This record gives sequence, structure tokens and C-alpha cells, in this order.
Amino acid sequence: MALLAALGCALLLPAVLPQDCPSPCRCRSLPEPGALLVDCSSRGLRSVPAVPRRARSLLLHNNSLASVPAGALDGLGHLRQLRLADNPWHCDCGVLYLWLWLQDFSAPALAALRCASPARLAGKPLAQLAGGELGGCARLPPTSCLQFFWRDLVLLAGAIVTLLLAAWALKLSKKLVCQLTLSRRLRRSIPNTRKTQ
Repeated sequence: MALLAALGCALLLPAVLPQDCPSPCRCRSLPEPGALLVDCSSRGLRSVPAVPRRARSLLLHNNSLASVPAGALDGLGHLRQLRLADNPWHCDCGVLYLWLWLQDFSAPALAALRCASPARLAGKPLAQLAGGELGGCARLPPTSCLQFFWRDLVLLAGAIVTLLLAAWALKLSKKLVCQLTLSRRLRRSIPNTRKTQ
């Protein structure tokens, strides 16, 4: 029975890997359980493909990448190795996400990247870029941050309205309890006139 289970797993593994692997890339399992190496190097890529979340190693070197879209690497919590060298990085606001992400992920990986354009920054390492060299875009929040701001503002307004309604309901309930208590006391204190006649 164990032999049949092992044979079934062996037959299913090749079918599972291609589904996780982006079409222009090659993927292979690493010795660590669930770990995956995603090799997208030297493919002429102009954009980052959808990388599986279980990727431990991502090779994107020697392509035609000029920037990485904001959020493209955020879901890769298990990533340990990233190669991005030998790409024509365009050092403007479009590279800001990658610049910030690599500062947290790997200083050596950031140091290996060089700007290809604009001409005034050609050849300069991304690690040495200052916010002012990116055209002042470092000061502008990304669109997703503005969306979160408006969502949070609506949630905050909703919470304030809910608290105000709860406070009003509490005040009203206290008033009703006081009125009920007073009416009960009044009934007890007023003698019943029918019995005395």
C-alpha cells in the first residue's frame, strides 16, 4: 500500500510543478520540502511573471526588465535568493518599489543592480540612488497607499458613527429604566382609591 502511495505521489509531482511555474520559466524542486527554484534568467522578459508563492530562489538576471510593478514581490515570504543583475533598469519612479523592497530583502542584491537610464544615472548602482535622483517621487505615496487611506478613513467614520449610536442608545435605555422605576414607585405609593370606597 505504501508503495502505491509513493508511486502516486511520484506521478502527481511533475503534473503539479508545471502549473505553478510561469510559462517562460523553468522550475524545479529544491531539497527543502515545498521549496521551488524558479529560473526565468535569459528569457528576454520585459515584465516579471507571476511567481509561485513557494519560490525560495528566483532568477531573473539577464533579461530586459526596466522596473518591477509595485507589489509583484510582496507575496514571496519564503524567498531566500533573488538575482536581478544584467537588466536595463530605468531609474525613475518605476524603480522605487524595487529599490525599497531590496533595501529590506538584500543589500548585496541591491548593490548588484545598475541604472541603464536615464542618461544622467546610467551606470550608477541602485543602492547609491538618493530620493531626489528619482525625480521627487519618493515623497508621493503610491496609489495603493491612497486607496488604503480612503478605506481606513471610511472605516474610522463608520466606527465613530457606531460609537455615537451606541452612546445614544445607552443614554436612552438609562432614561427608560429611570422612568420605569419611577412609575413603579409611584404606583406603590398612591393608595388604591377603589378599596377605600
